[in-house]
Amino acid sequence: MWNKKHDYIPRSAVDFDVFMCNIIDYVKSKVCAGPPSCAEWDTIPQDRFNSLETKYKYFKSAFNNAFEVPTPANNLKKNEALSAATHELREFVNQFLRFPPVTDTDRVDMGIPNRDTVRSVHVVVNETVDYALHIRGIREVVIDFWVLGHTNKAKPQGYNGAVVKWGIYSAPPKSIDDLVFHSMATKTPFPLYFDETERGKIVYIALAWQNKRGMIGGWSEIKSTIIP
Repeated sequence: MWNKKHDYIPRSAVDFDVFMCNIIDYVKSKVCAGPPSCAEWDTIPQDRFNSLETKYKYFKSAFNNAFEVPTPANNLKKNEALSAATHELREFVNQFLRFPPVTDTDRVDMGIPNRDTVRSVHVVVNETVDYALHIRGIREVVIDFWVLGHTNKAKPQGYNGAVVKWGIYSAPPKSIDDLVFHSMATKTPFPLYFDETERGKIVYIALAWQNKRGMIGGWSEIKSTIIP
């Protein structure tokens, strides 16, 4: 059975955005747009995946609107879209991602819990990320990260990696929520690539560990560097 004590789907809009985007990208890589015979996961109907993607896009739009113009009405729309996307995602996972051809490894990569055969000690993410920023060529910033207080750079056992959030601003952001871009770094070092138009601007970055249950730990301090 699955451990239901802790919901694997994040409740906060920021963490949910990272979580659902990762699942959609992963499923999309397995379900091609061509003939059904070329899809690795041919058990997933295209219309159901389209519905999942539509719910996410609606949430993302409402989330961005609430961030840019945080009125009560926009915040309500964001919360309603979050609830609808969560419901759609949970049904999609339970109907299509719990069974073959989806494997345990696939679910780990998506942050979806597998059946518990042993009690997991990774229910709560206690570790924090420490990291350094390096310049490597033009338009590239490299993030070298590890567990805070450790000397080796191995990610914690049973973890997917670190969630990386960043934003480009003329002044330091007030909170982690202001960092609107995100990605999953499964190993260190992790490169970020930028456009030519972004050179000379300041990028602000923060990281947090994510375990294989999809739970995200506390965020690191926000660091910055100039985009080369």
